[in-house]
Amino acid sequence: MSVHSSTKDLPNFDHSFLDLLNQGFENFPDRVCCQSGAQVLTYAEVDTLSAKIANQLVQSGFEVGFKGAIYSLNSVETLIATVGVIRAGGVWVPINPRNSLKDNLGVLARFEVSALFYQSAFIEAAQSIDNGSRLIVALDNRATDHIFWRDWCADADSSAPSVELDGASLMSLPQTGGTTGSPKGVMLNHSCFNANAYNSAQLNPRTEQVWLCAAPMTHVGGRIALCVMPRGARLVIMDRVDLDLVLELIQQEKVTDLFLPPTAIYTLLDHPRLDEYDLSSVRQLGYGSAPMNIERLKEAIQRLGPVMSGGYGQTECPMSISSFRPDQHMENGQIVSDQRLRSVGRETPVSTVRIMGEDGELVGPNVEGEIVIRGPTVASGYYQDPEETAAIRRNDWHLTGDIGYLDDEGFLYICDRKKDMIITGGFNVYSVEVERVMAEFPGIKQAAVVGLPDEKWGEIVTAAVITDPSVSLSEAALLAYIKEHLGSVKTPKRLELVDELPLTPLGKVDKKALRKILEP
Repeated sequence: MSVHSSTKDLPNFDHSFLDLLNQGFENFPDRVCCQSGAQVLTYAEVDTLSAKIANQLVQSGFEVGFKGAIYSLNSVETLIATVGVIRAGGVWVPINPRNSLKDNLGVLARFEVSALFYQSAFIEAAQSIDNGSRLIVALDNRATDHIFWRDWCADADSSAPSVELDGASLMSLPQTGGTTGSPKGVMLNHSCFNANAYNSAQLNPRTEQVWLCAAPMTHVGGRIALCVMPRGARLVIMDRVDLDLVLELIQQEKVTDLFLPPTAIYTLLDHPRLDEYDLSSVRQLGYGSAPMNIERLKEAIQRLGPVMSGGYGQTECPMSISSFRPDQHMENGQIVSDQRLRSVGRETPVSTVRIMGEDGELVGPNVEGEIVIRGPTVASGYYQDPEETAAIRRNDWHLTGDIGYLDDEGFLYICDRKKDMIITGGFNVYSVEVERVMAEFPGIKQAAVVGLPDEKWGEIVTAAVITDPSVSLSEAALLAYIKEHLGSVKTPKRLELVDELPLTPLGKVDKKALRKILEP
């Protein structure tokens, strides 16, 4: 079922994404493409090295559509191998090294990966699948049982091979988070990446960008990197989020753009030497993946300038559902209202966003319902899973599984994940709404809200809270504050003080695990 139809006047995205990558290689050969520590490679060098990988794959018998996995932390080699797989007509399967070995081995088997490029830190995974039926190449160490990538492709041609691809060709197969069961493969076609590259250029038209790649390139970080390469962006790659190094690199490399999850931004703001660094080069600091505390968001704008950039996407529709540009955080020289700051912006140039009621009909402004999407960045479905694909389509719309509403000006607000909605005493309670109010109370560092089974209420609103040890917290005062702002139904009936919250490999609160911890 198509969800790509749109009334917007958009370019034709039905071509290979390689056309765009080649533009970057052709137009900016002498410009630095990527760097990490002492490694610095120009676009011409990345062009040559990725073409060698692609040619060696083709010469080894790999045909269009093969699955090539990258099992690695962020690195220059990660980027080169990814581009090489794509240029050979392969499907890039990013493997999150923060997942368990068992889960990742399951992904390699389920998605029929036939070529694996890995960092030596993850040699256990490579050895576990090494039965002679897969190509296995080491990215960073010659002293392994597997061939080192530079040796493997040393004699290959340095001009990219010609492969038959179009917009409908599968380009990447990332996985969903997997907190509700086995991860599903999300089929992202070349047209999706073409549209995201176009969207990036429309929203951020500056031609000389320096992107700090601190977020995992197995997730949104890698998709961003690919989509800004056609315009010659310089990618400063970090293998982990080290906030001291983040600050040093912003100052040293004159970083213009970066993306960090809210928790990392909070830690950045609390850095004792933050004000000693020259961060004036930053034009856009993207935040997302989880709701951001409004007071901390305002603090970020006040201390870093009007550079904060929000938005909304999901693996099934990456990076492009809505955008909350830096200038939209300001009005007449002042930070906009707290209510506006709670939004995730307006639909992007490549997305059409609406709200759907339970009956499948679209609803008007300020009415809550499921957020639904149309546009060229929507995935074609789940890999080898037509039933799950059908479950996220309705009336030619993609169902996000998120509950929200659009205001009169077209700004989108997310209330909660549909599956995280708590039904207590017959009333719907959105956990995110309660978490936001709690986060505004003095002494609360982080809060997570879930519903737990209860004989009387069906579910009770339950909160797990991390407190600031320097602030004396009154539980009674906190509950009274929540009741004043949200009413008694949404006020937690159970409050647990914890030292830490369980997180998914992507750094989000793992509510499935939290429920298990809190269940009596």
